[in-house]
Amino acid sequence: MAPDNLAAVQDVVRDLHASASPWIPSGLGSRLSWGAPLKPAPVLSLRHCKAVLDHAVDDLTITLQAGLPLADLQAQLAEHQQWLPVDWPFGTNLKDADSAGNDSAGTDSAGSVGGLVARGLAGGLRHRHLGVRDQIIGIGLIRSDGTEAHAGGRVVKNVAGYDLMRLLCGSWGSLALISELTLRVQPIRPARALLMIHGPLEALEAWRADVVASTLTPELLNWQCGPAQPLRIQVGVASVSDAAVEDQLNRLRSLAEHHQLSAEPHPWEGPLPPAESSTTATPPWLLRLALAPTQVQALFRSAELQALQGWHWQVAAAAGSGDGWVPTDGATRCDQLKSLRQRVETLGGRLSVLRQPSASTKAIDAWTDAPSRPLIEAVKRQFDPLQQLNRGRLPGVAHPYG
Repeated sequence: MAPDNLAAVQDVVRDLHASASPWIPSGLGSRLSWGAPLKPAPVLSLRHCKAVLDHAVDDLTITLQAGLPLADLQAQLAEHQQWLPVDWPFGTNLKDADSAGNDSAGTDSAGSVGGLVARGLAGGLRHRHLGVRDQIIGIGLIRSDGTEAHAGGRVVKNVAGYDLMRLLCGSWGSLALISELTLRVQPIRPARALLMIHGPLEALEAWRADVVASTLTPELLNWQCGPAQPLRIQVGVASVSDAAVEDQLNRLRSLAEHHQLSAEPHPWEGPLPPAESSTTATPPWLLRLALAPTQVQALFRSAELQALQGWHWQVAAAAGSGDGWVPTDGATRCDQLKSLRQRVETLGGRLSVLRQPSASTKAIDAWTDAPSRPLIEAVKRQFDPLQQLNRGRLPGVAHPYG
């Protein structure tokens, strides 16, 4: 189901509520397979609800309907030398989209803005710009009974109402259908540069800690590694002038030399950083890591991670969040990933399974029970008393009711 406007969406939701029918909220549907498996149910898509309602260029805010493709949003903002500082979601591939964004296979691969907020995942840009939840200043939603609600507003300093923005960000569509968003955007900085820092793990960690503790302001800072790519750190800087960028590069190189590391320049057309996953075919396994940044090096050193052969990792070095994936299933076994999850939890983090081979759908839970499970379930009951939305998927609950 893909109604033409939000009023029609509300009518559909009211009908589903009246019959207590389950349903699945969706933007473009590009990542509905991520996370815990959903019970079969109709999909309600906002793909036709994609209007830009207001763009206050001078105030650096934009209000839009949640079905707007993320690629289209970035293209429209770029016309005004602005951007939304969030990473492309894993699996984005815009190579086949033309300059006007007319290739839906390309632009749709990044998903919708509403879907991005619903997943609430952040990458390397979080180092300077924080996550997508920190860019939201207003939100509109449709509850499971069809009631429309709003929180926040269209100005940056608006603090009215309960902070539904942060509650819905990362809810994976389990609480309500996100229908509208107001976001803060930023000017595009014209000068930028990218370095790859190479060397031993201990020296890389010492360099990372020095950078985080310094007055340097990188755009991004990522741990990266793969089967044919030794562990390294990707660091990007951007500013209004080439001189300011060069000053930061010199300081970064000086720190690298101090720790006996090498610094290799790489091209960066920006403002969004190049994502290695953007050209990767849909992997059979895709993991999401959330770990204290000081513990990431311990995870890379662990026997549990070393046991996974052929895997790639990209983790925000200052936030400890990121992805692990493998191009082919190979010899990866669920017991290896369970051991890795146990190691991550021992280190104080969480490991989610966003994708796994269909043959092993029930072999490993997408996520384990969070300590706050009773609170999560209580909030779910308040927002969705009939348990209609996304049955089988509730982040932080391994086996939700329904």
